[in-house]
Order: sequence, then structure tokens, then C-alpha cells
Amino acid sequence: MHTSQDEINRLDAQLLKLLDRRALMVEWMLSNADSQSVCGGIASAAKQIERVISKYDDQNSSIDDASRREVLQHVASVCLASVQELRVAFLGPKYSYSHLASLKYFGEGADFAPVGSIAGVFEAVLRGDVAAGLVPIENSTDGRVVDTLGMFVRQKLPICGEVVLPIHHNLLSRSPREAITEIHSKPQALSQCRQWLSIHFPSVSIVESGSTTAAAELAASECGIAAVASLEAGRQYKLDVIAANIEDNPNNVTRFAVLGKDLPAPTGDDKTSLLFQVNHQPGALADVMTIFKHHELNLTWIESFPSSETPNEYHFFIELTGHRDEKNVAAAFAELYKQTQQLEILGSYPRGR
Repeated sequence: MHTSQDEINRLDAQLLKLLDRRALMVEWMLSNADSQSVCGGIASAAKQIERVISKYDDQNSSIDDASRREVLQHVASVCLASVQELRVAFLGPKYSYSHLASLKYFGEGADFAPVGSIAGVFEAVLRGDVAAGLVPIENSTDGRVVDTLGMFVRQKLPICGEVVLPIHHNLLSRSPREAITEIHSKPQALSQCRQWLSIHFPSVSIVESGSTTAAAELAASECGIAAVASLEAGRQYKLDVIAANIEDNPNNVTRFAVLGKDLPAPTGDDKTSLLFQVNHQPGALADVMTIFKHHELNLTWIESFPSSETPNEYHFFIELTGHRDEKNVAAAFAELYKQTQQLEILGSYPRGR
């Protein structure tokens, strides 16, 4: 046993030397790059990790691909943070789904700054307090996140990345199932579990809270209280899992937009987000849609919402496949500028997975 532990110690020392060597390589690459992009560096690292994993095929290994990916992502995050500021604002508090999405994209090497509102994330990025921010933009059950789209109208902050996070809600408590009298969570989480809660806890009071984490914290301190929250929040507050994966839609996911001032280069698998208003006349929107068809652009998301400045007029938020630097996308935008009252290209970025 002693000999085995000595060998493990030697292997750990080798790993540390390799980690230091990797950090030096990252520093050298960044110092010789044309621009130092935080989001671009994260996206590039993720792409390279997938290549490494796809080429590494050891049938005798007891470590699965998901675990390898997680380790390499953490290493990449730590190395990048050692040579470049990697402070990230997100809609807090910690252990919320926004926090989990931030960890998925930036890795645990980042310095995370939870803020109290979506507007606060935008402001932190605009002030330069952080290198990037992360905000929810759409949920597969509840649809668009109105506060986020409204902020894009007011601030025009670029999107430089995307995170797609599967959302699994859990009923957590320190009280036994039969003793639960109230279930707390944020409105969106409760909405996504509405049917399950009505079937399994029809007579229990449902109470809205500011966040899933706040609900978990309350459940840890008061008897009879349960929270709908993530497993990470449950572990943090030492709560029992009364029921797991209680979301009504088993394919429930939330997409998050990564905010920053970077302009990611094309990767071959990109999306572009834009915001526009059409002229207030018959057929104006149909004419705009024809432009996308003419240039063979696939629209992946279309949302409209009223203008707060002009009654009976609307903003349109659109996502399409492709990068703004690609010829057909650039040609379509040139026509759009002529056909719209206002056009903002919010960003082109690698498609989230």
C-alpha cells in the first residue's frame, strides 16, 4: 500500500508539472494572438477538448468521456484564469441555474460575481467590472425571458456565446414528505413543475421566492418547508431529495446568452442574433422575411415584443444559423439595413450544446 501511494504521489507531481507547462503555453498563445478574447478563448478550448476526447479511445479505461471532459474543462479554465482576467457576472445567488450555466461555460477557474438582477449583469459588463456576463434568454417550457430581451433593447450589449443547460428540478427538504406544508421556489421553477406539484402535493401551499437558492436556504432552516431547486443547492444546504426530476417536461432546457465585448471568429457552427424594427406599413415584416429566404438563412428563433417608446410598434428578436462574416449573412444584413427602421446585430458566436 505504501508503495502504491508513493506512485500516486509521483503521478500527481507529474500532473502539476504538466499543468504549469500548459499554463505557460496558454500565456504564450495569448501573447502572440491578434486579440485576447475571453469568450473566444473559452469557445476555442471547448472545441479542442472535444477533438482530444474524440481521438482518445482507451477501451480499458474506467473513466468515461463525460468525466474526462469535465476534468479538461476545469484545467482549461484554471489555465486561462491564471493569465487573463476571468471574472464573470451572473444572475445570482450561487447554486442557481444561472450559476450552473456559468460553471458549464467558463469552468470553475473563473471568478464568479453573483448579482441580484438581469439588469445588474448587463451593467456589470458595461462598466467593465467583469470580463463577461451570463443571463437566461429562453426556456423550453416558459418561452422567452422578457427582462433579458428588454435589456437588449435598452443596452445593445453584444452576445459572444451561448449555453444550453438541461434544467432538472428537485423537491428538497429536511422534513419528511408527509410533514411538508409549504413548497417554495422562484415563479419560473414552480411553473415548470406545476402539474407534478398539483398531483403529488395538491393541498400544500405553493410560495414564490426570489430564487431557487433562497428557497433551499429557507427549507434548511424551517421545518415543514420544501424547496424546488437544483441538486447542487440541496447539497450545499444539506437537504434530502424528496423527489428528483419533477419538471413536467423531461426535455426542459434553458438557453443562456453570454455577454461580453468580444467578437468571436467563425467556427463553422455559429449563430447570429439581431434585433430590429420594421417600417410601420403593410407588408413590411413579410418583406424582411423574404430577405432571409433569398439568402438561404435558417431562422432558429423569432420573438416579437412591444416597443416601450412607440405605441403599436414592435421589436423583433431573431436568431439564425451562420456568422456575420459569412458572405450570405453579410449580404442579407446589407439588405436588412435598407428595409428596417433600426437594426442591431447583437453578435455571432458558437452554437451552444
